[in-house]
Amino acid sequence: MPAHILEKFLPENALPFLKEWFGHYNCHLKITRNRNSKLGDYRKMPDNSHQITVNGTLEPQLFFFVLTHELAHLLAFEKYGRRISPHGQEWKQTFREMLLESLEVYQEDLKLIIKKFSKSPKANFMASPELVKYFHKEEEGFYYIENLEIGEKFIFREETYIIKEKIKKRYLCKNLSSGKQYLFKSVSKVEKL
Repeated sequence: MPAHILEKFLPENALPFLKEWFGHYNCHLKITRNRNSKLGDYRKMPDNSHQITVNGTLEPQLFFFVLTHELAHLLAFEKYGRRISPHGQEWKQTFREMLLESLEVYQEDLKLIIKKFSKSPKANFMASPELVKYFHKEEEGFYYIENLEIGEKFIFREETYIIKEKIKKRYLCKNLSSGKQYLFKSVSKVEKL
């Protein structure tokens, strides 16, 4: 992908880091439409090239963060071999170093959150409530489930639920049409009834 196209998706001064990190590798970067199931993806291809996909609907700082996450997979596998765990210690160390190295790219109010996150990087963006709240501001009519009360009803993906109880950091909720119970993360965005 030409640098001038990629720059449209990135925060200012991010491109030099990307050139340094993956400039030596045969890597195909695909910018995709919005996917609810994931923000990005990394794959080693049969021809030994690499493929990274990132949702093109992400705001620039989040786009760069997700791209850094996926590039950490490429760099960790290249450095430590294919037998490492995808989100194991080698990946965490690589991702941590990349986040701290590129800290200047992020806005001041996000730098502290990134520093804290880098101490123990998580595999899933949703596992960091501070990051989720930073990038996904509450919209009118929508709330984080942690801001609702036990016993309140809400809508999630066009289904109605009731909050049964809090279990550690998650909320046990019952789907009112199927009767099945699900655990929701505290920062799941829901529509309050």
